Amino acid sequence: MNANGITDAVRADFDACLADADEGGALELAVGLVASGVSAEDVLLGLVAPAQVRVGERWASGEWTVAREHAATHVSRLTVDAAAAAAPVSGGSPGQVLVACGDGEWHVLPSHILAEVLRLRGFQVRSLGGSVSPGELLSCVHQTGPDVVALSCTLTFNLPHAHRQIETCRCAGVPVMAGGPGFGPEGTWAYALGADLYAADARDAAEALLRRWPPVRCGRSSVQAAAVEEYAVLVRRRPELLAHLAYVLRDVFPGLRARSDSPSSTDSPGTSGSSDTSVREHEEGTDFLGRLLDSLAAAVFVDDDRVFTGQLAFATAYFSARSVEPRCLVTMTDALADRLHGSPRTLDTLAAGRRSLVTRETDSRRPE
Repeated sequence: MNANGITDAVRADFDACLADADEGGALELAVGLVASGVSAEDVLLGLVAPAQVRVGERWASGEWTVAREHAATHVSRLTVDAAAAAAPVSGGSPGQVLVACGDGEWHVLPSHILAEVLRLRGFQVRSLGGSVSPGELLSCVHQTGPDVVALSCTLTFNLPHAHRQIETCRCAGVPVMAGGPGFGPEGTWAYALGADLYAADARDAAEALLRRWPPVRCGRSSVQAAAVEEYAVLVRRRPELLAHLAYVLRDVFPGLRARSDSPSSTDSPGTSGSSDTSVREHEEGTDFLGRLLDSLAAAVFVDDDRVFTGQLAFATAYFSARSVEPRCLVTMTDALADRLHGSPRTLDTLAAGRRSLVTRETDSRRPE
């Protein structure tokens, strides 16, 4: 048994509840742990959070569908609420924290866990949920006057949006604590964007705030004007570049092929089923290519190739799990380079991405 009372058998039982979308079983297990003396914080961070990571891995590997991942995530969220509600809240009120996800960030569970851990530690917490626009964030800051904004980012291609959130808070005179894997190893990109603090997880966040309260503004953005200019070019040309990639990679995504070869064609009678499948495949393919483009733009924005190469590494594994030849990603980098001759930072980032793909391909062919 682990020190926090969460055994491997308990983890397996909870994983099974998520796999079956068993709300009742998951809530009974979590509340039972709290009743037996396990802290709610340990349940959230030692049981729910790692289980949710495994949920994401099962989706990425192709083992689970998107629908099954969503159902499991829903159960995880209910479990967070139930475990937190079953535990006493620490006395005292260190101050007020506003918790939000960056604009375009829909992975809400990490910020939800953070909000509940902070409440359990005695903080006053207001949570805004997923994809909060800068205007919405500023409005809430003005209305509620938080001592600090805790900003969550899970996906690296949302970094430029997170920068706008951080700048909004700085203009309002409120310090920002950043958290989530989207901010890079040890919060590298959080600090590059001007965040004042970075926390690896909810417990780290609570302890950092308690050690130094109230938090102070000390961050400074290192984003360069030239990088912003090239980022703006990529944003402006995104529809054109996405259409070009859809054409170049039409043989990789069948749904893209149907629309790239005959964009004005209509479905013949009796083909609604195949039409629905084609639409879904087209949307999935376009979304995936869009995320790769957004990762390229984010890498240019923060001037760090790792944002793009990391997304390419994920894409390689994602394609391999679905029997798609990852070599098409090299084709993608070449196709983009052909269209972006006037953007030196972007070309350098694409070259770094291509090298990482070739190296990964070479390493995979070496005998073990």
